[in-house]
Amino acid sequence: MWTWHMAWIPLCFEAFANVLDTEGSHAMLHQNSVFHGVLKHIPWDRFERIVKKYDADAGVRQLTTKSQFVALLYSQLGGATGLREIEAALKSHELRLYHVGARPVRRSTLSDANALRPWQVFAELFGEMVSKAHRGLRKATQDAVRLIDSTSLRLSRLSEDWATFSAGVYGGKVHMIYDPESDRPLYFAVTAANVNDITAAKVMPIEAGATYVFDLGYYDYGWWARLDAAACRFVTRLKKNTPLRIVKENRVPQHTNILSDRIGFLPERLAKSRRNPMQNAVREIRVVIETGKVLRVLTNDLDAPAEEIAELYKRRWQIELFFRWVKQQLKIKHFFGLSENAVRIQIAVALITYLVLRMVQAAHKIDLRPRHFARLVSANLMHRRPIDRLLEPERSPPINSKQLSLELCLS
Repeated sequence: MWTWHMAWIPLCFEAFANVLDTEGSHAMLHQNSVFHGVLKHIPWDRFERIVKKYDADAGVRQLTTKSQFVALLYSQLGGATGLREIEAALKSHELRLYHVGARPVRRSTLSDANALRPWQVFAELFGEMVSKAHRGLRKATQDAVRLIDSTSLRLSRLSEDWATFSAGVYGGKVHMIYDPESDRPLYFAVTAANVNDITAAKVMPIEAGATYVFDLGYYDYGWWARLDAAACRFVTRLKKNTPLRIVKENRVPQHTNILSDRIGFLPERLAKSRRNPMQNAVREIRVVIETGKVLRVLTNDLDAPAEEIAELYKRRWQIELFFRWVKQQLKIKHFFGLSENAVRIQIAVALITYLVLRMVQAAHKIDLRPRHFARLVSANLMHRRPIDRLLEPERSPPINSKQLSLELCLS
């Protein structure tokens, strides 16, 4: 007959307390999401001041302006194309939203917020982001180049109260000043599509001493005179039928696409015998482009090499590429609301998204094209990964060999 002798064998949970430690070498590692890392670049203190300035959260019970902004920023970064998609995605990440001070949203609530919350909150935040993004990037004023252009937005009949272009045609415009050196927008305005480009340009801020490059949509002698009076250099095109009184012929460089380089004066009088406000001398440089078309490039710079002026005008394509990228990547072809307020908010958030992506990329010194970096962030948006390691394979978390080790203590 067997006799069982029972003995207590204590189990020693060596260093078990280390699991709960938050200090020292045994601390449990925590990694925030990529979205959290992006949001750190938003100047939240300024955002809260702007919200208070416009009293945007007055009477709000469910969706704060911050949560609205986070939801729209998420939609831009994640590529959401509708309110239902935003609602579902944010609900699935409710816990991680909590850590960034936001919460899931109902699509109806977000729709109401986009229609009613002051769009100026987001426009001013864009201005703050521009200032933040350009710190350390400012060049001497005389070296600053500013491209001006607009792009159209196709809208539906639901926008007819503010964006009717013609019978059965509805649309808006985004007017912009763009810095090609830093690849960033500096200013934007949203209007109905039937607002002329020059009308929008006349209320744009003028940076004294900068170079402004624009096309025929900004053909206005009075506005040119304002730029000239502010010591700005401008580069644009001259219409085929605009006469120029020539006073000097410059030598044309050989083996270039420059056909002529002449200094002269625009007509002294305009229609109805009005005096032309642009009385100073200007310069016409005739350039032949790849298609064989001859352009009359006009500038108030009488001294720079003709090739430099021609190259400045050619740089206009950069703002066109930027508009194309923003429409495709940041989804301003798909609007979550079609009221003027909702469209303004969505465009402001799309441009803020672009700025914050460039800031994140610069902070982590990630050498990628903007569109490639945007796709990388989108693919990892709610993953817990360091932003500067998104191009590396994911690593397994380190294991402390002392944690949760069980040893038999014989005594």
